[in-house]
Amino acid sequence: MTENFVHLRVRSAYSLLEGAIKAYDLGKLAQKNAMPAVGIADRCNLFGALEFSQTCKETGVQPIVGCALPVRGIGGEGTERWSRIPTIVLFAQNEQGYLNLTKLSSIAYVDSEDDQFVPWDKVAEHNEGLILLSGGPDGPVNPLFEQNRGDEARAALQTMLDTFGDRFYVELQRHDDSPNGGRKGGAAESGLVEFAYAHDAPLVATNDVQFATRDFYAAHEALLCIADGAYLGQDERRKVTPEHWFKPAADMRAVFDDLPEACDNTLEIARRCAFLVSKRDPILPRFDTGAGRNEAEELAFQAREGLKARFKQVKLAFPEEDYWARLEREIGVIQKMGFPGYFLIVSDFIKWGKAHGIPVGPGRGSGAGSLVAWALTITDLDPLRFGLLFERFLNPERVSMPDFDVDFCQERREEVISYVQDKYGRDRVAQIITFGTLQARAVLRDTGRVMQLPLGQVDRLSKMVPNNPANPTTLAQAIEIEPRLREARDEEEAVRNLLDTALKLEGLYRNASTHAAGIVIGDRPLTELAPLYRDPRSDIPATQFNMKWVESAGLVKFDFLGLKTLTTLKRAENYLRKRGVDINYSTLPLDDAPTYELLASGQSIGVFQLESQGMRDTLRKMRCNSLEEITALISLYRPGPMDNIDTYVDRKFGRAEIDMLHPSLEPVLK
Repeated sequence: MTENFVHLRVRSAYSLLEGAIKAYDLGKLAQKNAMPAVGIADRCNLFGALEFSQTCKETGVQPIVGCALPVRGIGGEGTERWSRIPTIVLFAQNEQGYLNLTKLSSIAYVDSEDDQFVPWDKVAEHNEGLILLSGGPDGPVNPLFEQNRGDEARAALQTMLDTFGDRFYVELQRHDDSPNGGRKGGAAESGLVEFAYAHDAPLVATNDVQFATRDFYAAHEALLCIADGAYLGQDERRKVTPEHWFKPAADMRAVFDDLPEACDNTLEIARRCAFLVSKRDPILPRFDTGAGRNEAEELAFQAREGLKARFKQVKLAFPEEDYWARLEREIGVIQKMGFPGYFLIVSDFIKWGKAHGIPVGPGRGSGAGSLVAWALTITDLDPLRFGLLFERFLNPERVSMPDFDVDFCQERREEVISYVQDKYGRDRVAQIITFGTLQARAVLRDTGRVMQLPLGQVDRLSKMVPNNPANPTTLAQAIEIEPRLREARDEEEAVRNLLDTALKLEGLYRNASTHAAGIVIGDRPLTELAPLYRDPRSDIPATQFNMKWVESAGLVKFDFLGLKTLTTLKRAENYLRKRGVDINYSTLPLDDAPTYELLASGQSIGVFQLESQGMRDTLRKMRCNSLEEITALISLYRPGPMDNIDTYVDRKFGRAEIDMLHPSLEPVLK
């Protein structure tokens, strides 16, 4: 025990523009330092809790899931010492503790008006299964001792002890920064130690870890300046010390050589926190059929009735028996894979949108290959007519959640989401968080600004990084392929420092926002499955886990994409109606020659997926004269297949020979 130590207080990169260690690297970092466990404590959030738990598990390191929670109602309030709301640190001992931590973090975002914080009475209410640390220099107690307000500080500590009992630890930090308590004997530390000994409360030593290695300190200074809009040359700005790194156990033992029990207690806390956030299988809300049928029966009923309705609306491309055979096969696969509820939920909110005059897209992506989806009016494309395969969407040989891409009118998308909230419960529906990163060009500009390099020089250097939104070029790749960047680096020390710093910061998270389309619907209050976040620009909460990890938490994603093209089409329909012209987009012919002539001229601005300059240039070359050719073009116009566009065009116009490889492939390739 005397040789080891566990870092409990790591701010990961999810402490946006503060922490500089990716959550998925923490396990490897602890393993490298021979630490049996490691704790994460990001400010206010649990963004990385599941990712951190699972990636630690892979390294054999025990994850300790925690949060530095901003709290009000304990300790002194409104003193100059706090630049922002003070934080306490909470760690989950077990599943109940994690559920409580999830609730508290969600309260901080969803229930707070402006600054994120949790009232102390809420912490007291949800304290079961949690271990509490007093908060260190950023907490509600230390500054009171420093301001000779010892009675208030001791009262706050007593409240914590009374609430958490033997799950409360008095936290000590030593970073050689005297304003924050100092090394071995600052005003705050002496008060804390005295209280702990007088009340038999255990001490615990922590380091406020914000970067992995000591040599990252200068880059971290730049990161804080980016966060605060400050310059490195400023005296009055937020700073940390070079000691805020992931120190080895021996170093931490040396710093606290006079209080070895404070280091021992990091191991005790690790032993008491026997919990990691687990992955779950997908959990769908139950669809209320309202007709005494179960979901499987309801799906079959609605699909069969829906197909009969389709037969009355369209001219069939094949005999009716082909449609019925395909429908029954699809129903069987959907039922066997356990997804009737998913189809019914999507069909329900699409039908509601259409019934309320909200434009809905005809369907795109692999979901358009489902005849059941066509029968349920999820899509408006006959998959047999276009030779689309159901197996591209759902395949019993490769079980994965179905995922319909659903487009709604941009201006009325929120109405459909509100309908879903009302139907399933507002506490069971949320958007999905997404994180913006410091990418190559942006990190160069930001770092150049905080270093106060000439604006023109930084702009010139950033433009040397190739701009490829579909497959962004990293800064390291840009330096490798762009000789001018290497030349500038070799000639000027300032540019070399800029590039070295930017390389260290690239890829760190810059901000949180919400995914453009993703919505999750749960079968229970979402805080029982994932913590919640609120984007200041939206009234609908979001999950704190991103797209990748929210599905691992058991939540099923539904796409509600707002599409401005549908809004434009609806306006056009309304204008035509005022002129006495009624139009039904779903019955328009797909072989209108003047339309294809217009597209072949490259006049496709405002046409979904055909409006970019590159796409318009390709339309002029390809001169599409059928919907199938437009489909081929959209499929080809993406990284990789794009190299074959000229070959496709040459073969279409007979300038190159078509090689089918084998006659049996002709029906597929033709």
